[in-house]
Amino acid sequence: MTWEPVIGLEVHAQLKTKTKIFCGCPTEFGMAPNEQICPVCIGMPGVLPVLNKQAVEFGIRAGLALNCHIAEECHFDRKNYFYPDLPKGYQISQYEHPICENGYLQIGDNKIRITRAHLEEDAGKLVHAGAAGLHGSDYSLADYNRSSMPLLEIVSEPDIRSAEEAAQYLTELRGILRYIEVCDGNLEEGSFRCDANVSLRKLGTTEFGTRAEIKNMNSFQAVRNAIRSEIERQSDLLDRGERVVQETRLWNEGDRKTHPMRSKEHAHDYRYFPEPDLMPLAIGRDWVTAVEQTLPELPVQRRKRYMESNKLSAEDANTLTESKDLSDFFDCVLALGTPAIEAANWLKGPTQAYLKENTLEFTQTKLTAENLHALCAAVASGKLGSTAAKPLIVELLKDGGDVENLIQSRGLGQVSDQGAIRVLVEEVIARSASQLQEYQSGKVKLRQYFFGEVMKSAKGKANPAVINQTLDELLPAVES
Repeated sequence: MTWEPVIGLEVHAQLKTKTKIFCGCPTEFGMAPNEQICPVCIGMPGVLPVLNKQAVEFGIRAGLALNCHIAEECHFDRKNYFYPDLPKGYQISQYEHPICENGYLQIGDNKIRITRAHLEEDAGKLVHAGAAGLHGSDYSLADYNRSSMPLLEIVSEPDIRSAEEAAQYLTELRGILRYIEVCDGNLEEGSFRCDANVSLRKLGTTEFGTRAEIKNMNSFQAVRNAIRSEIERQSDLLDRGERVVQETRLWNEGDRKTHPMRSKEHAHDYRYFPEPDLMPLAIGRDWVTAVEQTLPELPVQRRKRYMESNKLSAEDANTLTESKDLSDFFDCVLALGTPAIEAANWLKGPTQAYLKENTLEFTQTKLTAENLHALCAAVASGKLGSTAAKPLIVELLKDGGDVENLIQSRGLGQVSDQGAIRVLVEEVIARSASQLQEYQSGKVKLRQYFFGEVMKSAKGKANPAVINQTLDELLPAVES
């Protein structure tokens, strides 16, 4: 039987407010356990929540960037459930009247609909400790620093059809939230978290199958692997005529499988009811318009501009727009008059390799727009060879500096003197009699051998165009 995956994603994005959503406690990451809590965020009797205005504005900002309708009035609700990291016994969230609805993200040819994006508070965190028991610990400690952190939960329709498309959706969504500066998107710190709902149905049918929700995925690669594993698990069950159970499952990176966690709750299990301590929130159209006017150029718009105006490939445009900082930098380089394709080649090749090797963000480098402009100009003029430019850009990324001074002090200047290069070519041909004979008999690929030997003799500093011109003059004609 051929099965079609049906996938929907629920993303929790922590908003970059300075204080929590319902109290004045800070939102810094990495503080000592229970150091940034107060009676409000740990649910002491008699306390009242006060809504953070900036969290609402960030919700509006995200909704607009995700093509959502912004509600003129939204309500907060209590989502009731018991867990040790939820001190009140309920979570303040939004249910029937969220702040954002009916949006979408375009991923390739697929428009993935966004059902809703709503504001809510985060729960705390349990730290499992003690001697190793059945689950690796015999007791847990509660850290409430995360309680009442501001979250925007973004829920997609089940429009995703593969694990790869799910990762592309998350990459695009994270990029947008970072561009508009409402979420830092840090997966390692848990400020961008994803749950996946996965089901299968017979190919060609429209009826949904029974879904399983997957949690505990802390990277896009983990999302890919978990969804693939769950598709395989459900497919095996259905092929054997067995039933898929609706449940919540955890992804285990160790054995690369999902494992049962608990039966999946329904909305009525949470006994939602209106939050009595928060009034309905009216959102004026003037406020929405004012927020909309502050939105920057989004990744999809920049990619289109780079491809249409700067003639970059789709791959290059995608690489340059993954990070707003890198894209802003590229725009600064273009403003200096640097050819777009040359600048893009240095930023997507040696620069990306350097960042990956050293686990750095682009903002942590010392490279300036003026540096890259000068480097491209030096290569274009023949002053600097592309071979010598590669270690130079690494030095600029690491330590900065002046391109002209570095070329001189490092002795990197390209040799373009035709007489000097002619001598080198003649020397290589004179000592390569056997290669010369093979070349002349028709093995034209050996031309690259002569080129390489000349460049080696020049310690990588010879002008490639002059080498090729001289080889054209001095190599004998090839037999046909």
